[in-house]
Amino acid sequence: MRFLEKIFQCITEQVLPTACIVCEHHQKATICNNCLQSLYDQGLFNYECCHQCGISLHASEIKEQHCGQCKKHSPYFDASYCLDRYEGVLQNAVHQLKYQKRLAYALGLATAWNAVFAQQLMDANAAYLLPVPLSPKKLALRGFNQSWEIARRIRCGPHIQKMPYTLKRQHFSGRQAGSKHADRMQAIQGMFYIEEGHLELLKDHSVIVFDDVMTSGATLNEIARVLKDNGVKRVTNWVLLRTSKPL
Repeated sequence: MRFLEKIFQCITEQVLPTACIVCEHHQKATICNNCLQSLYDQGLFNYECCHQCGISLHASEIKEQHCGQCKKHSPYFDASYCLDRYEGVLQNAVHQLKYQKRLAYALGLATAWNAVFAQQLMDANAAYLLPVPLSPKKLALRGFNQSWEIARRIRCGPHIQKMPYTLKRQHFSGRQAGSKHADRMQAIQGMFYIEEGHLELLKDHSVIVFDDVMTSGATLNEIARVLKDNGVKRVTNWVLLRTSKPL
């Protein structure tokens, strides 16, 4: 499947007109060299971040590599790797994908991840990569799961199997943007579960969970809780964009 995807991507890049997902200048690639260089130079991964939740650290937190929030209330997930800040150059591209349903932007976002971040994570110790799921209602309205559309195109080690339908979401509770951290944590409880036929596959393995945006971390924390309650050994988050501070 990955071989066929690479062939299709190569054909589309050579034949179909496109534009950079950041500066929107027409060119062959989905993200131009100048915008990629901006990610290389300014991306969140260049900075000292909390090993557990991926948020940028204050000077007083750098020594321990953990933010105050994770020290006070340790999340269920074990580590987070975030490409860039939510306020960075990829924000509009994510919005175009999610809210304008421009699926071509998923390829550009994955291309940015692959160019800047993939090699660093190629040897990640995990058996499975799971995208954060949408509720059936939200999936029907949007027509696709943006986390999966990006995740299916990112490069990872051949030992990592991508499983788009393992995690399920019970229902949609409404928009979380702007909600307080405590409200998000409460609203998300009990919302996720694992497809019954996949329970045994996950036991005693390390798992990567991929999400397009991480804000408070409530969603990823609840997913990690469910995974660990069902025998997963370690949970690592791969996140495209991370907010500068928890809400």
